[in-house]
Amino acid sequence: MARTTVPFTLDHLEALDALGVPCRTCLFWELDPVRRGRLTDRETRADVKESWMSEVLREWGSCGRVALVDGEAIGYLTYAPPSYVPGAGVFPTGPASPDAVLLTTAFVAEGYDGGGIGRLLVQGMARDLVGRGGIKAVEAFAYGGSRLAPQSGCLLPAEFLARVGFKTHRPHPRTPRMRMEMRSLVTWRDEVEAALEKLVGVVHPHKRPTPAHRDLN
Repeated sequence: MARTTVPFTLDHLEALDALGVPCRTCLFWELDPVRRGRLTDRETRADVKESWMSEVLREWGSCGRVALVDGEAIGYLTYAPPSYVPGAGVFPTGPASPDAVLLTTAFVAEGYDGGGIGRLLVQGMARDLVGRGGIKAVEAFAYGGSRLAPQSGCLLPAEFLARVGFKTHRPHPRTPRMRMEMRSLVTWRDEVEAALEKLVGVVHPHKRPTPAHRDLN
């Protein structure tokens, strides 16, 4: 079973809709509550979602990862600078730190949770962000659950974040803000790449040099 992650683009929205996640019309992070409340038409909300993604992709770059298993989208993760995420203003543990990227939400389809897909998505985010300058950390607003599932709404489970390297930055009984320093992401990336190189070495062992033929004449 081949597992990988790819950058989240507009082309993935329909595929993720098929998972039963209202990703296409969810504007929890993209708009503040007042503007969000004015949009009731599903098609209009979908257009706003696409416009937001297009803007972030154009002005900042990749803002998410999609997990693929045998080429099929089965999960996703999104992130962006706080300035692109006005919906985060509703949390008492906000605002997010200006030196951090905000990890907004993630989801893994039923039947795949608990199989390491969430960690795979975070690793994909790490590989993306360590290649950019000026980012010192990733932060996220959490809730008290443990699974990347529909009941988490638009928040990430605190237990999941802790397992992948986040620490509580500002505590709260319901919505703590958690943070992972970029140096942790760099270390993690190096460890992952070293493990991959070791794996490749096992799968494709170095060939011993062929002994030079001696002239017996």
